[in-house]
Amino acid sequence: MDRKNHWETVYNTKNPDEVSWTQEVPQISLDFSHSLQMDKSARIIDVGGGDSKLVDYLLNEGFENVTVLDISGKALERAKKRLGDKAHKVKWVESDILKFNPQETYDVWHDRAAFHFLTEPEQIQTYVELTKKVVDGHMILGTFSENGPKKCSGLDIKQYNEEAMEATFQNFEKIHCRTEDHRTPFNTTQNFIFCSFKKA
Repeated sequence: MDRKNHWETVYNTKNPDEVSWTQEVPQISLDFSHSLQMDKSARIIDVGGGDSKLVDYLLNEGFENVTVLDISGKALERAKKRLGDKAHKVKWVESDILKFNPQETYDVWHDRAAFHFLTEPEQIQTYVELTKKVVDGHMILGTFSENGPKKCSGLDIKQYNEEAMEATFQNFEKIHCRTEDHRTPFNTTQNFIFCSFKKA
């Protein structure tokens, strides 16, 4: 399956209130971010950020070095349009995470959207190796939990629990995990697990 075409189609045909992952306020991501007590110059990347509003909140809080990566150019266009004059303050990267080859490292790597779509062992290993190479500080990772859906946007996903997350990222020390019931725009509930990690 061509992942890029899939996501371009999703963002070309559906509004934010028609996709399950929309959050008006990405509260749990903000809570985890605040817990790290980052400097405003911290290099932050939101992986699979799409048209998520996390970037809006980070900019409003004064963070100066934010990158948003997504496989869908259409999703990034939406986010830029929404941010208007602030869009130039963000680095926008259109890339499949498995082909991402950054020239910089990151103090904070945030991903609530991409990782659980990687279902093959070699895909997961590629992602793990990438984080090992480019994350200098912390990682915040959100995936569907074992009580969450088995599919998203018509695609299979891989569910995680705290132990599986910790075992996958052995180059990081787990700081904290918690589950969250995400309420979708169509009033259904999806159970996520979020974990924060520190580079070992």
